[in-house]
Formats: sequence, structure tokens, C-alpha cells
Amino acid sequence: MAKSDPNRIVRLLPLVVGGLGGTLLLINRLLTMSLTPSQARSDVLGVIMAAVLILTGLLWQRVQPRSPDAVELIGEEGFELAPHLPETVKTELAWASHILLTNTVTQSVVVWYQDQVLLRRGILGATPTVQPGAIIKRILNTEKAVYLVALKLYPGKIEFNYLPENTQGVICQPIGNQGVLILGANVPRSYTHQDEAWVRAIADKLDNTLSQSGCGSVQVSG
Repeated sequence: MAKSDPNRIVRLLPLVVGGLGGTLLLINRLLTMSLTPSQARSDVLGVIMAAVLILTGLLWQRVQPRSPDAVELIGEEGFELAPHLPETVKTELAWASHILLTNTVTQSVVVWYQDQVLLRRGILGATPTVQPGAIIKRILNTEKAVYLVALKLYPGKIEFNYLPENTQGVICQPIGNQGVLILGANVPRSYTHQDEAWVRAIADKLDNTLSQSGCGSVQVSG
């Protein structure tokens, strides 16, 4: 269910106040039998103020875009770790996913490394395994992140069937050239540049931990 825009009332306020003020001035003028010079000057000022408020409201509708609507992701909340990982790796993955879920708009976290799903946390998708598609393969080859700001607009969204089906935005951050940190959000266009830098730093930390642990040599069930 989409949440209403919290700024909607603020953006409409100048329009409402300006329109109401102009209407009251008109009614007052129509009911006034004898118009004095001072009242005429007051009416002119009132009309100018009402016009400025209406113009401000119209500008705010254009200059201040609506905040993207958040949705409730479809899926069950869960926390799954590959069972045969070393305890140090499990702790690192738990810490990283907790930080991402509590400090960004991320609602779903998947860590895929050396053909294994090491972690799923948050709102879980229906498919527990990751089959790398064109986007993931490109990330592994280039070691460059991909941010899909509005997932529904991309034909490649079908490869993210391990995320909730109504995921709005996705960040795929490489973990070296061996894996990908995949984050799903419930709001499109919601990650800031600061968020992206934070995700990149966490992925680098995971790369260091996973490469040193040699967890890729252990066959982990999906």
C-alpha cells in the first residue's frame, strides 16, 4: 500500500490561503455599500498578497517534486545465513546487513559470493537462489556498481526474482570480482550519493573478510 506524500499539505497551503483570501476580499467588496479610499488601498494590497500566495503555490507544485511513494514489499521477513560459514564471517555478514537495513531505505539484502548465497535478510523473495543474469555478470566483469533507480522500468528486472516481486529500487555492489551485494528498497529513486558510498565501503569490507576466510572453498547449500 502506497504511503501518502508527507509534503502534500505544505505544498497546497499557499494555494488554499491565497484562494481563500482572494474570495473573502471579493465578498467583502460586494457587500460594501460605500467604499472609502483607505479600504480601496487595503483591497489592492490584499489582492496582491493573494496573487503572490497563489503564484507561490503553483511554483511549489513544479519546483518541489513529490516524494516517491513507498510500498509494502511482498514477502516474509527473515534472516538466513549459509550454515557452514565460519563464525567470524557470519558475524560480519550479520553486522553489515543490520547496518544497511537500519541506516538506509534497504528492505531486502542478499549476499551472493562465488556462486553461493551466503545471506538473505529483511523481506525475502520467493526464490532462495541467485541465477546470475546479464546485469550481475556485467558487474562481476567490470567491478562497477549498478543502481536501478526504478526497477519496474528495466527489462532486466526479471533476473531479480530472489527479491520481493514489487521491489522498487535495487543497488548491486560488487564484492571484488567474486560476488555481489544486492539491496532492494521499497521506494524508487531513494538512495543518496552518501548511501551509495556507504554501501561501497561495506562491500569492500565484506570482500576483505570473505577473501581471507576462504569461504568460497566450502560448498554451501543455496
